[in-house]
Amino acid sequence: MSRPPQPKLTTAEHNGVSVIQSQAHTAAPPSPPPPALTGLQQVPQLLPTDPSSAGGKSPSKMKKPSADKDSDEYRQRRERNNLAVKKSRMRSKQKAMDTQQRVNELKEENERLEAKIKLLSKELSVLKDLFLEHAHNLADNVQPPAGAEGASPAPNSTSTNGQ
Repeated sequence: MSRPPQPKLTTAEHNGVSVIQSQAHTAAPPSPPPPALTGLQQVPQLLPTDPSSAGGKSPSKMKKPSADKDSDEYRQRRERNNLAVKKSRMRSKQKAMDTQQRVNELKEENERLEAKIKLLSKELSVLKDLFLEHAHNLADNVQPPAGAEGASPAPNSTSTNGQ
């Protein structure tokens, strides 16, 4: 089974415009495009025909033509750039100063909190000692259960006659 002949596409360039011409597949060599370019599809050239002119860089990365250093435009751009740099440096210094101030505030707060921890720890220790002393005194004053042998009455006991 044979395939139908595929049209052959050839590209020619005329005045910076690529021209694509469809030709039927024949044994004869392709003829140069006619000067009248009738029946042809014109495609705008996206890349420059001279590859060294762009250096393979995208348009946004291409170096802008340098303005004369004595021109007003150049001086205005330099002034704007100098102001922007000055502003950026001022913001950077201000941010560093704000950060240093915050560090100092946090150090002071940390010292206050550590002093408070020491004070509260001492208070806790004193309260524990008081509690343990009180609990020990209560344990000494507790009477043994009734009916125990050799039990002596507690020194704080009152008489049974209601006095």
